[in-house]
Amino acid sequence: MTGKSVAIIGGGVAGSTAALHLAEIGVNVTLIEKGPSLVSGPPICHLHAGGNLYREISTEQCIELLKQSIDTVRLFPHTLNHRPTIIAIPHSDPGSPDDLIPRLEQIQSAYQSLVDLDDKNQVLGEPRDYYKLYDKADLLKLVGKTQSTNLHSIDEWLIPFANSVNLDEVKYPIVAVQEHGWSVFRLGATAMLALEKLDYCKMDLNSEVVDLYKADCGWVVQYKKDGTLHEVKADYLVNASGYKTGDIDDMVQAPRERLVEFKAAYVTRWESNQYTWPEVIFHGERGTPNGMAQLTPYADNVFQLHGMTKSITLFDGGLVSSTSDSSQPQLPQQLAIKLDKGWEKDVMETRTSSAIEYVAKMVPTFSQATCEGTPLFGAQQIPGNDDTLRAADVSFAGDNYARMEIVKGSSALEGAVALVSEWGLVADVDSYQSNTIEDLHPVTLSLQAKDIEAKAMQVASERNYPQALAQYFGQPL
Repeated sequence: MTGKSVAIIGGGVAGSTAALHLAEIGVNVTLIEKGPSLVSGPPICHLHAGGNLYREISTEQCIELLKQSIDTVRLFPHTLNHRPTIIAIPHSDPGSPDDLIPRLEQIQSAYQSLVDLDDKNQVLGEPRDYYKLYDKADLLKLVGKTQSTNLHSIDEWLIPFANSVNLDEVKYPIVAVQEHGWSVFRLGATAMLALEKLDYCKMDLNSEVVDLYKADCGWVVQYKKDGTLHEVKADYLVNASGYKTGDIDDMVQAPRERLVEFKAAYVTRWESNQYTWPEVIFHGERGTPNGMAQLTPYADNVFQLHGMTKSITLFDGGLVSSTSDSSQPQLPQQLAIKLDKGWEKDVMETRTSSAIEYVAKMVPTFSQATCEGTPLFGAQQIPGNDDTLRAADVSFAGDNYARMEIVKGSSALEGAVALVSEWGLVADVDSYQSNTIEDLHPVTLSLQAKDIEAKAMQVASERNYPQALAQYFGQPL
């Protein structure tokens, strides 16, 4: 026990991970979350172990995402869905597949270096198998083939693609890369189960902050729970409020420039599907009618869809910025209503149908898919004014105040570690820095996969989503 205390506002990926990490090392933590469970923010479906979905970001960001993703898998091993991702470039897109290869080589080399440094970093398979290129002749050899029950090679994962996509509509080579799926529901379940076991964490759900102020003790946070006013005093304050981070900034008078973007992904069921699919990405120019399409598989023939067009995942007025008067960007009313009250049925069905039609342009038989309920949606913050930023973690504003400003969930652990370093939250720094992720998180790593999955399925049902989104999917090679 360190004797120091931290109040964390927000129980999304960032706040939950920070609370886990700090409580595991003996820091007294109070986690305040306005919802009934943890990790319910923007739609997470992908680990981004290399950032290959994003052609527009730098190689440096890709390698940073790789490192963060590996650390995240080591901390949350039961949240991964083991399946590769296929990246294809349609003829409608001006990009060239050859432009992807140099960056893939650099990421593969970085992965090899991380494994050489510590063999526990080998969580994405053998580094030499990080990616594989396929030309049209390779795919034609897979046409007509059936998948075995247990998939033992990348080639077998490519069988659905080879048999379902018009191979004349894409450029070659296509890429199969070990960017795995990530279950937001199993992540939230892991955090809840672990925090319930940790003596150094008090977790207050269904709690909304109404006031906070600086005091001799550090910070005082007042919040309402079940109609009753509660108060917590802490040495340090962490703002992990997601897209609402600016509201807390305004309350503590710590201005910060940021963007907020509203996004949605759509939940569908493809009942006639007979394959075990990888994730499939068809690159496209964001915001145009030919924006990126993303087909993400789950158990029981449930698929999550993204289409980076304004009729599907993106929205008119969905990207907003802070102002000189407030650190909190203001979304248009129709989007704010979705965040507070949910979706109108006709809008949900129309957008889901548009997403199905969009994916079916490249995977024609997917036109048979149907809407499976409420979209996965939310708003994410992006610190600063660069909307291509993907690797970000934490910023400090003095007076023992920090903001967790992650863009991708895999950045959360790095942000939590930065809190420890910046604030000196451990007495024995050398021991802390020399310990492995596994050594530092014995309670979290003691959880069993079956218990995490059961809790995740319960949470999915409570949020009116199919339990398939919470179940394990895939097979490690």
